[in-house]
Amino acid sequence: MTTKLITGTSLQLLRRYDKKSELDRAQLLENDGPSYIHVFISILRDIQKEDTVEYVLALIDDMLTANPKRSKLFHDKTLADEDIYEPFLRLLWKGSWFIQEKSSKILTSVVSARPKQNGPNSNGKATDSKKKITASDDVLKGLVEWLCIQLKKPSHPTRSIPASVNCLATLLKEPVVRSSFVQADGVKLLVPLISPASTQQSIQLLYETCLCVWLLSYYEPAIEYLATSRALPRLLEVAKGSTKEKVVRLIVLTFKNLLSKGSFGAQMVDLGLPQIVQSLKAQAWSDEDLLEALNNLEEGLKDNIKKLSSFDKYKQEVLLGHLDWSPMHKDPHFWRDNITNFEENDFQTLRVLLTILETSGDPRALAVACYDLSQFIQYHPAGRVIVTDLKAKERVMKLMNHENAEVTKNALLCIQRLFLGAKYASFLQV
Repeated sequence: MTTKLITGTSLQLLRRYDKKSELDRAQLLENDGPSYIHVFISILRDIQKEDTVEYVLALIDDMLTANPKRSKLFHDKTLADEDIYEPFLRLLWKGSWFIQEKSSKILTSVVSARPKQNGPNSNGKATDSKKKITASDDVLKGLVEWLCIQLKKPSHPTRSIPASVNCLATLLKEPVVRSSFVQADGVKLLVPLISPASTQQSIQLLYETCLCVWLLSYYEPAIEYLATSRALPRLLEVAKGSTKEKVVRLIVLTFKNLLSKGSFGAQMVDLGLPQIVQSLKAQAWSDEDLLEALNNLEEGLKDNIKKLSSFDKYKQEVLLGHLDWSPMHKDPHFWRDNITNFEENDFQTLRVLLTILETSGDPRALAVACYDLSQFIQYHPAGRVIVTDLKAKERVMKLMNHENAEVTKNALLCIQRLFLGAKYASFLQV
């Protein structure tokens, strides 16, 4: 006070509040909440001393933890000329981890409690203020930038990631945050965090990560990122093994949102989600919302399977490299009806089949790929010529010496059809 960094009134208010019980503090905030907020913000704005800053941030954090609705006090009309965000936004980039973590938590809580209506102060700006006041959109963008940096290069070995995900689980409800987060390449930072959890702490982190992914599943640009990442198989893995209803419910709701988007439906079928839904339904969940979501997802998957043409399913199987003896491989109708579809995108499906022959280490996939190649030779009028042009013969010949009998048998069939041509090849059956 002697250095004029704090007024007499502020000192009086602080003394009244300091070292009091939560009950006494609640009464003080009830009677004069905005005045205390004004004192806290003034100190953070004008005093740089680290222990003072830490102390005031702890007071604010305790106040909001005891009752989150108190965030609304920051938006009281008597504080319209006060830049309520600036001190916290500045402190995100300065000082100890304690200061950074508390600032991010308080800022998330306060900016989320802002009034949503249009008009004065609706964007964190006061219309008649002479001072420059930080707009809420700038706060949200600054927060997202800091949170993404924490996910990429954590300042604290154990606290950075849980604290950041906790903030994002609240902030991603905001359209501007979803947009900034996707632009900052944030989606790929979340995906590795989707993994089975055992401890209470890791279960909470997993739940909040799944909450973030669910919120992002409503946003088209984020969906594109999720499609090209390992998000789907990771979510499936967690759903299979988790006993936490709140986690499973979020994952099921995310699947429901993604089912109709792009190739997600086909991928879900391919990854065995219909079977997982069956086993989840058989478990004794007490949450009715979860049971309803599982039923809805099951219906959606059934519709999706009906919609997927057999060639779409086949193509999906090939593109993902998950070849198995599903019925269509040996079905003459499938090959007769779909043989011209193999010509799409300059024989893309056929070329991927050849890549599987060269790169796969899975004997089943190799055997099926050889068999499918022999089917293509048999059913396509120019099958032999196309396959020869694509240099398939050398690849298949190598597989005739494979240690697995299923592979050698189908490689032999393929070579026979390649040399004999369609007229004689039709007599060769596996």
